[in-house]
Amino acid sequence: MTDKKDRLKDLEAYYIMDTLPEEDLNELAEIASAICETPISLISLLDDSRQWFKAVKGLKVRETPIEQAFCKFTLDHPEEVLVVEDSWLDERFKDNALVVGDPNIRFYAGAPLVTPLGNVLGTLCIIDRKPRHISEHQKKALQLLAKKVMDFLNSRKLTIEQAKTIKFNAKRLQRLTDQVPAIIFQYEIATNLQQSITFVNEEINNIDLNINFQDVWTDPRLLLKVIHEDDVEAIKNSLYNLSKYTSVWQEEFRIIDANHKIIWFKGVAKREVRNDRTIVWYGILQDISIQKEYEQTIEQISFDISHVLRKPICTMLGLTQLIKNEEMNAQSLKDYSKYIELVSTELDIFTKKLYDTYHNKKKRIHTILNTENT
Repeated sequence: MTDKKDRLKDLEAYYIMDTLPEEDLNELAEIASAICETPISLISLLDDSRQWFKAVKGLKVRETPIEQAFCKFTLDHPEEVLVVEDSWLDERFKDNALVVGDPNIRFYAGAPLVTPLGNVLGTLCIIDRKPRHISEHQKKALQLLAKKVMDFLNSRKLTIEQAKTIKFNAKRLQRLTDQVPAIIFQYEIATNLQQSITFVNEEINNIDLNINFQDVWTDPRLLLKVIHEDDVEAIKNSLYNLSKYTSVWQEEFRIIDANHKIIWFKGVAKREVRNDRTIVWYGILQDISIQKEYEQTIEQISFDISHVLRKPICTMLGLTQLIKNEEMNAQSLKDYSKYIELVSTELDIFTKKLYDTYHNKKKRIHTILNTENT
């Protein structure tokens, strides 16, 4: 005995009920009618309340109540073709609304549509309005056609499941990339050199560039408008090389946002050439403004050490040389001590200022990083 819940769950997995007609299945129903010389043929599927026709030849209706369905008698007999040669003489069907009324079914033959799990979804059936017989060869043909219907439905199911898996994985990948604190992009150059951005993660929305991104996707060169004027030529040259022989792209450049703030970016991308010769770049743009600011701070400290600190050190060296070469008395020693004190005070002020500058820069950078992380 068929388990109703299992069968309905199996049917649901095919995503077939109430879908549009499909030519391949319509043709299989037509072939069934041609082989058996009947005016009506159906691909009928049963849910818990109705029989619904995926393919219909010779009828105007698309469904009937399950109580009227001939094919419900095949659910427990997946290996057999149900044949009703004269419905008026069959106790199961003589009072059926489809027999005593339109379409006045007298003859019926249905081959079960059996899933790999052994469940019957419905039948490929032929119908006539007059009694008739069916040969063993015709029954075999119906079974073969029913198998073709299931081959089609199984392939269709697999395609849908694969599409759902791809969609799910794409959504999951999108969620993951949206958590990355950098702009991830896919950039394509067609054989006619038409350029387009085909993917970018949500991080792009955290930057106000005062530009219409819908236009940028189809013409990435519009981004040149927000690049710092001193970096435009370098970027133009690198974009030119992208369409030529470069296999790895790497650039550091500045952009100017809607608030006229300068943001440093480092871009890295690798090239892939598809079979149709389309060039695809997979890359990442990372905000390196903090890194640049840190580098500038270190450079400034190095400059201060090598230039500002040089004067008092040279003074101190000169004083020690004079002290070494002179005969010292109490007054001379006192005078030189004053000079040494002045130089020492200057060095102390400078080192404190240097420390405060570095400490404040470090504190500011940590504050920015903590803000970004939260």
